[in-house]
Amino acid sequence: MNTTTEDPASKRMILSSGQLIRTNRSNSMNIKKLVPGDADDFAKLIKIFCEAFENNVKIPQKEYLSKLLSDPELIVFVSVIDDEIAGGLTIYILQQYYSEKPLAYIYDLAVSEKFRGLGIGGALIEHVCNYCRECGFDEAYVQAEKDDADAVRFYRKTKFTRETETIHFTYSLRRNSG
Repeated sequence: MNTTTEDPASKRMILSSGQLIRTNRSNSMNIKKLVPGDADDFAKLIKIFCEAFENNVKIPQKEYLSKLLSDPELIVFVSVIDDEIAGGLTIYILQQYYSEKPLAYIYDLAVSEKFRGLGIGGALIEHVCNYCRECGFDEAYVQAEKDDADAVRFYRKTKFTRETETIHFTYSLRRNSG
C-alpha cells in the first residue's frame, strides 16, 4: 500500500491525506511492509535505530531477521527514497482479553539523520494507522520517554487520540544484573 504520489514538477510528495512532504530527491518516497525475504532491509533499519537511539548492539544474522519477519505478531514498515532505507518502524501485535480486536504497539520508530525534516516519521505513523484501521485493530499506540523531548514533540505533532503519562518499570532478566 503506497501512501504517496509524486508531483514531478516540484519534487513534492503528497500523502493520501493531502499532507505534503518536500524533498529535493529525484524519486518519490515509498512505504513498504517487510516480508521474510527483506532481511537485508530490516538490518539496514536496525542500523538506523542504533544510530538514532545511540545503541551499540550487534545486528542479528540474516536468518534470524527473516524468522522475525515471518512472525505474524511483528510488523515492520520502512520508508524508501531513491532505493535507500530512509527510516521505519516496528509494531508488535498484542492480543487483548478485553476485546477481540488486537492492539498495535509501535515499538521503535526512527529516520536516518540525512532524511530528517522531510515528514517521513509522520508519514510512517499515518500509514501505520491506516493499515491498522483497515486490518481491524482496536488501537495503535507508542510510548516515549518523558525526558526525550524530541520524541515527545514529534508524537505531539501527529494526529493522536489520547496522551497519558505512564511510569515504565523494567525487570532485567540477565544473570549477574545485580
